[in-house]
Amino acid sequence: MSASTELIQAIKAELKAAGVTYAELAQRLNMAESSVKRMFAKADMPLSRIDAICRALRIDFADLAQRAIASTPPLLQLSLEQERAVIANDKLLLVALSALSQWTLEHITSTYRISEAECIALLAQLDRIGILELRPHNRYRLKVGKGFRWRPNGPVMEYFREHVLLDYFSGHFGGDDECLQLVHGTISRADAPLFLERIQKIVNDFAQQHLSDQKTTPPDREGYTLVLAMRAWEFSAFKNLRRPGTQRHVRTEMRPPRPAQQE
Repeated sequence: MSASTELIQAIKAELKAAGVTYAELAQRLNMAESSVKRMFAKADMPLSRIDAICRALRIDFADLAQRAIASTPPLLQLSLEQERAVIANDKLLLVALSALSQWTLEHITSTYRISEAECIALLAQLDRIGILELRPHNRYRLKVGKGFRWRPNGPVMEYFREHVLLDYFSGHFGGDDECLQLVHGTISRADAPLFLERIQKIVNDFAQQHLSDQKTTPPDREGYTLVLAMRAWEFSAFKNLRRPGTQRHVRTEMRPPRPAQQE
């Protein structure tokens, strides 16, 4: 949903709350009622028209914008079409991930070989996709919520498996600030979801630390990637050695961990 559409929805709510009909609004705007109806049906109008409606309803534009934001629930997941659009090219994906990490335009262009004009165009494309709202002075507001995650079997995760996973695990993980651990064990199916909740807590802690450390200067920060996974699985070479009748019941579908409760 575009910013204009969100504002129009907020205006409709204001009209309903004030008991103002399209006919009454048309009189206040010196317009034909049919033109007003057509204007709202298109769900797209210039900011000058929205400002005129605000004056007619005697409401402040800034207040309307805040109500539009408050009435729009944050996205916790993108549609398949949105994810396909994000991975359309590497630069768009890079800017999307940078925006999700709340990097400024200046931070993106100073770190990567992307010009300011190109970055603005990519942010505008992300605005059209629906991930963020591009604002004046090249600032933006994310439309995704705290519990946002990519679709488990969606285009972005498939891209990750195909292009990123091997590159990531090709590292030696031998640095003082690196680690790689593989732990195998048998636990009850009833306890498995509890471990997923703990994993989700680590993810939330990492994300919160990222936000907190944005206050520090860039030279004091480093880009880290945390990959956590857990599934009922056995290495195929070991599975082939199992005796008849001892095959494990491994689910083929992927279930994401439940989002952590927001405090």
